[in-house]
Amino acid sequence: MDVSVRAATPADEDAIEILTLVSYFQVEASRQDEHTAIAALRSDGALTLSLVAEHDGYVVGHLAVSPLTLSDGSADWYVIGPLAVGPGHRGQGIATALLRTALAALEARRAAGCVVFAEGPLFARLGFAPEPGLSAAGGGVLLARPFGDRMPPLAEAQPHPALRTD
Repeated sequence: MDVSVRAATPADEDAIEILTLVSYFQVEASRQDEHTAIAALRSDGALTLSLVAEHDGYVVGHLAVSPLTLSDGSADWYVIGPLAVGPGHRGQGIATALLRTALAALEARRAAGCVVFAEGPLFARLGFAPEPGLSAAGGGVLLARPFGDRMPPLAEAQPHPALRTD
């Protein structure tokens, strides 16, 4: 499948909202508010990256990246997600392509690292792992991926309020 990953534009906002709604519709762990979280990140100027995967002129995937606040004051850490791939396009490498593009962009920005509040083999394959000294505010799953030789901070991770589950 021929898929291209690019930065989202304002013209993509409706497609991203619909894609995100459809993508999370049957996800049991979803609060069904991922689309509003993305809109809140956008309106607060907290969308560091907004990437879309496009196939035949249609948005079939989206990935949001936003700043992460750490209790020890460490800077340049980011949250990966929400990540959405349309149900008919799953299993075709779109999520991997979006994540690889985001990781490359963050490394180019000289980010210290990033986290996901999720688990799964995709994240492990891309270098995300649990870090004993890094915890999620309010509990839950947290996987980290530091860049270069940087060590993960010893801190509590606090995402943007739109992404909080507590």
